[in-house]
Amino acid sequence: MEYTGAEIIIKLLERQGIQQLAGIPGGANLPMYDALSQSGNIRHVLARHEQGAGFIAQGQARATGMPAVFFATSGPGATNAISAVADAKLDSIPIICITGQVPQAMIGTDAFQEIDTYGLSVPITKHSFFARSASELLDIIPAAFAIAQSGRPGPVWIDVPKDVQLERISIGEWPEPGTPDLPPEAEAKSIQLAATMINEAKRPIVYVGGGAIHSNASERVRMLVEALNAPTVMTLMGLGALPVRHPLSLGMLGMHAARYTNQALEECDTLIALGARFDDRATGKVAQFCPHAKIVHIDIDASELDKIKNAHIGIVADLNEALDAILPKIESRPEDAWNERITLLKSSQPMQMGDLQNPLSPYGIIDYVARMLEGETYITTDVGQHQMRVAQAFPFERPRQWLTSGGLGTMGFGLPAAIGAALEKPNATVVCFSGDGSLLMNIQELITAVEENVNVKIVLCNNNSLGLVHQQQDLFYGKRIFASNYSRAVDFRAIAEGFQMAAYDLGDCQDPILELAKALAQPGPALINAPIDVHQKVFPMVPPGGANKEMIYE
Repeated sequence: MEYTGAEIIIKLLERQGIQQLAGIPGGANLPMYDALSQSGNIRHVLARHEQGAGFIAQGQARATGMPAVFFATSGPGATNAISAVADAKLDSIPIICITGQVPQAMIGTDAFQEIDTYGLSVPITKHSFFARSASELLDIIPAAFAIAQSGRPGPVWIDVPKDVQLERISIGEWPEPGTPDLPPEAEAKSIQLAATMINEAKRPIVYVGGGAIHSNASERVRMLVEALNAPTVMTLMGLGALPVRHPLSLGMLGMHAARYTNQALEECDTLIALGARFDDRATGKVAQFCPHAKIVHIDIDASELDKIKNAHIGIVADLNEALDAILPKIESRPEDAWNERITLLKSSQPMQMGDLQNPLSPYGIIDYVARMLEGETYITTDVGQHQMRVAQAFPFERPRQWLTSGGLGTMGFGLPAAIGAALEKPNATVVCFSGDGSLLMNIQELITAVEENVNVKIVLCNNNSLGLVHQQQDLFYGKRIFASNYSRAVDFRAIAEGFQMAAYDLGDCQDPILELAKALAQPGPALINAPIDVHQKVFPMVPPGGANKEMIYE
């Protein structure tokens, strides 16, 4: 039977189990859209910006752990998608971007909406494909899914010229769907050496990164932590790998950690790094990070070992399999002087969140939302002060509950990612904590949320500024506040209502707590404006370029 290249793409996506995808049509990808219109198995979600489509796909992939797909056209469609794909690369998220391209005969002629999509995409993807014929798609699509999921996950880009989409070929047999490659097997000798070093530790700390979540290793991480009675820190991407309220959890480490968390790391003698990459926001000045500790580092990506911090024992392996091999060799540690020291640090240097009873305080709004939510919940954020406060204060209990832009720190991530999560988890409540600066970056996706009627609640921490920029200018640039305060305030409630979304303003009501409860209980999407004071900073904070022990406090 004959199929066009566009029909082949849709058929192969169906065979991969794709049931819904976001995108925006344009001249160069119209054949794909025409084929998609004939599919009875894949729903299309019409985004209002290609970056929004990419972040919707990220929300889908982060919430499920499975690859998600989005479509964009050539030229500006492709360039608009770049930030979402680059964000996925840094956070190891398996998304697949499929773009249309001008016909091959027109490439190199500066044709309308022509751009070197392949060249632009190579540095920001795990792999990039340029399809030269319809028959190549039979290999490319399954390979893209295999690559996106294998080893350290990541984004894949497929650029398909319009003539390839229209080319007709006969297909006798469809290829098998792409599946992940088998992970590398941990070396037995390294496993034994790591277990010995861990057993000899007097002051161990387990350091958990996003890899623990990508590899679905949270249960084994908990088993190791509890066997060792070891205090545990998590990166921004690792939050939820161990419940934040677990008695051995010290929460997030690094730039905006609790003072006791970074102090404990100063004193530990053995650091057990699980699926973490020693990024600068976690380590601070790397030469002074865990200065007295031997390091065991387990990661599926060999390039991460010794890249930033040299490990005494490095193991390249799937974290689940490595922990399966190590756990039987671990000697259980009773609570001892190290645990007592941690208790003392936590009591003498507590995290100060302040004014939790006020729903219009920066931490109060987060605390009230956390207490009011019931059932299955997912939390997304944008980037800035609100993101750090949610990371500090929200009681994450499980992996994949927390969806945030870590490595790239992309403002505009939160709303479309929340839509993607809600599409995949229709019975859950998805809360997007955002800032006024961030929400404006992809505010057009409000109408996408309304059209899809997703259960997304946008909690807007509104200080009419670029809060984290304002904070750094105040602290480190001689209080010269420049280009970070908005001279006009935006009426977000009116904008949301213009998008036909229910909207609430906690600063313009008699009872903010009652209004918040009403908004969270509202079915479908809603925006909740929570005005907060721009002078309220997020502390503690490690100065840029400083060591973690140089934290400053309010």
